[in-house]
Amino acid sequence: MSSMVEWAVDDGTLPQVRMPHTPFPLSISSPHPLQTLTVSAAVLRPISATTSIMPPSLDDAVVSRVERAWEHWKKIGNPRLIVAPMVDNSELPFRMLCRKFGAQAAYTPMLHARIFGESEKYRDEEFTTCEEDRPLFVQFCANDPDILLEAAKRVEPFCDYVDINLGCPQRIARRGNYGAFLMDNLPLVRSMVQKLALNLQVPVSCKIRIFPDLEDTINYAKMLEEAGCSLLAVHGRTRDQKDQRKIRADWEAIRAVKNILKIPVLANGNIRHVEDVESCLKITGADGVLSADALLENPALFAGYRTAEWAGSGVESDLDQADLLVEYLKFCEKYPVPWRMIRSHVHKLLGEWFTARPQVREELNAQNRLTFEFLYGLVDQLRQLGVRIPLYKKDENMAMWLALRESWSWKQRAAIGVTSLLGLESDSVALLHLAAWD
Repeated sequence: MSSMVEWAVDDGTLPQVRMPHTPFPLSISSPHPLQTLTVSAAVLRPISATTSIMPPSLDDAVVSRVERAWEHWKKIGNPRLIVAPMVDNSELPFRMLCRKFGAQAAYTPMLHARIFGESEKYRDEEFTTCEEDRPLFVQFCANDPDILLEAAKRVEPFCDYVDINLGCPQRIARRGNYGAFLMDNLPLVRSMVQKLALNLQVPVSCKIRIFPDLEDTINYAKMLEEAGCSLLAVHGRTRDQKDQRKIRADWEAIRAVKNILKIPVLANGNIRHVEDVESCLKITGADGVLSADALLENPALFAGYRTAEWAGSGVESDLDQADLLVEYLKFCEKYPVPWRMIRSHVHKLLGEWFTARPQVREELNAQNRLTFEFLYGLVDQLRQLGVRIPLYKKDENMAMWLALRESWSWKQRAAIGVTSLLGLESDSVALLHLAAWD
């Protein structure tokens, strides 16, 4: 029996080739004309007389990929509360602020893959991170698999997923042929996902919008999973549905995608406060939620705080948006970012405050060059003018009360607790109060 070890090429694209042991790297003549395959030890494996040289079945490969997708998701902690990608707005200081107030993972702003590969200045300004900034999705827009891979290679040591933006509906995405407008070129989308999945050490994720037709959406999602996507975030609006205040996201469509896919699925749309989180997870069955614009006004959303618009039965808290701005500015001093990003967050966080004192907004707009001293002074000025718009938190006593009303049988079980809660003289009096709520 020969002492030479036989190997099989296992790259998933060409038939396997048997050969004696050879030093690495090496070139292998392919049975396909005009093709030479260069391989390394990483793609060769010993085979025995009992080992089939046929590639594993597609079903086996899919199962293995799905298992790896879930292993990775669990490894990073099964995050459920996630900061969505926002151009010029989900930068490092803002991500750190949201993490301080309950966010469990975050996306970078959308980065342009071609410019990211070409410009060191762009890379230095637009992508910053730190040790505490994990789990992290780094998102790129692109329309060329090779350019996308080049950009992705630069960030993979610093993130948990490289994400492909397939959902941006803005005019700039139409002009640049990326984002949601790649929904018109699904073969290109497939090739980009495959390129990253085969060549990165970290998983590839995708963020999409839905098609008007549910069946098209399901087929789209299945194609992405088959191409190598390890996690899919679904925004429950079509690319033409841009006004989120007028058009609610379709959670049922997200549920349909979740039911058909085997990989983790995230839901995006209509997340304005923590009750929305609970409702969305219940309806969609998703593994987590993304929030975008609501976080810009209230970065403490995931910690249970609400703006006045969504206060409901909540009570005033000691925290307000000016407090959050001060926290944000401290992160900006620690992790510098372009001033245009800082200016944008000042307007988002203090928009209602400026409505009450428009002259302060005018002072901000008149500043061509911002400084931290000026911005801290701006907050002090608003406070001196008597402006304070608090954030709200749910009244825990009221929450308990409403939970008790869910069924008739609560009365007998809850009378003793309500007696204590309301300071009533007896359980029978408590029952009378409870009965009045029916």
